[in-house]
Amino acid sequence: MLRIRVRYDLRKVHAPTANLHESPKRPIYNNCHPSFETIHQARNELHPVILLQQHINRGLKRYAHMTGREAPSNLELRANIHKRMHISSTSPGSRKHAVNKRYNRYAVGRIIEPVTTPVNNAATKGRKGKISNKNAAAGTDAANGTTSNGSAGFSEVDSEAALKGSLTPAGKPTADNSLGLDIEANDVGYIATVQIGTPPRDFKLLVDLSSADLWVGGEDCHSEGGGCGNHVFLGAGSSSSFVDTKQQFQVTYGSGAVAGDIITDDINVAGLDLKAHTFGVAAVESVDFSSDQTPFDGLMGLAQSTLSQQQALTLVEALAKSGLIEDAITSYKISRLADGKNDGEITFGGLDETKFDANTLITFDNVNRDGFWEGGMTVSVNGQDLELQDRTAIFDTGSTLIIAPDADATAVHQAIPGAKSDGQGGFTIPCSTAASVALTFGGQTFAINPQDLAFVPVDPDDPTGDCLSGIASGEIGDAKEWLVGDVFLKNAYFSTDVTKNQVSLAKLV
Repeated sequence: MLRIRVRYDLRKVHAPTANLHESPKRPIYNNCHPSFETIHQARNELHPVILLQQHINRGLKRYAHMTGREAPSNLELRANIHKRMHISSTSPGSRKHAVNKRYNRYAVGRIIEPVTTPVNNAATKGRKGKISNKNAAAGTDAANGTTSNGSAGFSEVDSEAALKGSLTPAGKPTADNSLGLDIEANDVGYIATVQIGTPPRDFKLLVDLSSADLWVGGEDCHSEGGGCGNHVFLGAGSSSSFVDTKQQFQVTYGSGAVAGDIITDDINVAGLDLKAHTFGVAAVESVDFSSDQTPFDGLMGLAQSTLSQQQALTLVEALAKSGLIEDAITSYKISRLADGKNDGEITFGGLDETKFDANTLITFDNVNRDGFWEGGMTVSVNGQDLELQDRTAIFDTGSTLIIAPDADATAVHQAIPGAKSDGQGGFTIPCSTAASVALTFGGQTFAINPQDLAFVPVDPDDPTGDCLSGIASGEIGDAKEWLVGDVFLKNAYFSTDVTKNQVSLAKLV
């Protein structure tokens, strides 16, 4: 288990690189070994448990950075992947010999059978309140007064998207100052399109709530494979309004890293014309960003600008400062691929009242002092409070999973019939689970749709069997924080207010 050592300044961890121009091919991509970092790529050759561990690894790094703790080393993350390699080439999910094909070049050893341990679904011992499995089969959410009947199994639409890593375009936004959010794969990430430069060109940006920098690839971008893939790039050759400040930046994410120049150029966001905005162009990208299969051209960080490695305002802060919107408010409707609605959107300057039930809207203070978005919560399963005290949730659109402390993740799965632990931080649940896991903020309870708990089938050929759980455990000391990603955020309307330093949540309509 990793131990808490010192609290660090994020700017020091990702300090600007002074000699970037002297060494433009500086191999920062080595910090993001593809055996544990390539999230945003097609998965038809990737075993589901390896994909799960990649997401857990990314979550662990992001979680550590957010909470000011020491992040797992690359060696530890690589070891996590190698443990997952012990899967029989004839076991479920290995029908294409995915593990051997993708990882043999990293000298992985012999492959053996995995071990999964049933989680004790009896009442949790040593707690003030007992965990009852009454109503578990029906999946009753007592707090909401609704019943979830589960599903026939993992969605065929999700399964196909998970294998292909495809991008599903969003529909037209329903509010002013809004951008549609395209869906990456099976709800792995959410991508908005803005126009940058003169003449303006479309750039697809991954929306990330746990960073504060905007960047796109530069015209001189390099990566491990040479160039930076089949993406749209920005520079003086393509934009007459491009100005290089001759200052450098470098950012390391939970998956991937970039380094390059801080520049100014014009950005159009949902018809809002922001002149000479300060952001970055990457001269070096890790393979997680540079791959042809990565469906975006850059990243839009929407934490608070106190976290910016470029020492720049975030896009929403700049829009507000320029008077283009009234307040530095960003609101999100995260869409679920399986619903077929494709109605995800991000709204700048306010909330889209057509997306949520106003009677359920709650607002609470952000308790995070570093610039992330965090609030106090309680946790229940099938209407029964798990009695987890003083827990907080750090919200992150850039994380697919929910990462919880070991004991908390175990407690949640103890209350889900049929759940099993793999002994490595992951869990399996029945793909057809009807369990209702809910998080409560400010007295308002938000249930997670059971289909969101099922991350991906263990065996792609058996969508009614076991699925890997969307809630995993993270070994980050004795923290009480949870990293709450898209598994939860798909189930609520979510808004942040930089000026008031507040977070709002409401139930979707």
